[in-house]
Amino acid sequence: MNVVKRGRDLSKIAFTFDDGPNPVYTPILLDLLKENEVKATFFVVGTKAEKYPELIQRMHNEGHLIGIHNYVHHSNWFMTPWKVRNGLKNTAKVIKSITGVTPIYYRPPWGMLNLFDFMRRGKYKIILWSIMAEDWRTSGGSEKIKQRLANIKGGDVILLHDCGDTLGAESDAPRNTINALRDVLKTVKTKGFTCVRVDELVEKL
Repeated sequence: MNVVKRGRDLSKIAFTFDDGPNPVYTPILLDLLKENEVKATFFVVGTKAEKYPELIQRMHNEGHLIGIHNYVHHSNWFMTPWKVRNGLKNTAKVIKSITGVTPIYYRPPWGMLNLFDFMRRGKYKIILWSIMAEDWRTSGGSEKIKQRLANIKGGDVILLHDCGDTLGAESDAPRNTINALRDVLKTVKTKGFTCVRVDELVEKL
């Protein structure tokens, strides 16, 4: 399987959330997804999963897919293959210890791939994205996010964030993301899209 940026089924889209879990915003987001009967994919950071296992368990219990972001949120370009490998292994171990499921979907921080990522493609399925809302900053508020998500097309993998405490992000930025999603989720339903987990979107690729 190659690196995936979108699916072929034009009736489906996949919302994905990076950098969490976050004790403030992830529960609010999960409430919103549940309210709208939407299944999503969370690419989680291993150290945060260790810190907030109850949120990982809730994601799993509510039918969301949990993937690996890495153990810490550092660019793979600046880590040795050994450190990247250990980060993946440690994060997978944390997720499995909480949910009983070994994760196979993986999104490198900032989407930055190194040679090791390509060598490990047999074990992990690398998921990037086809549309992003640049929601890690608060400038422009929720309106900016809604505008960037106004042209969602079938098969899109949408990159959003449920945590804003990584390098270059703003800690309260996820508030805008959640506020924007209140409208966006209604809009995509009226357009006839089904919101699915990444594995459902790319299973036939």
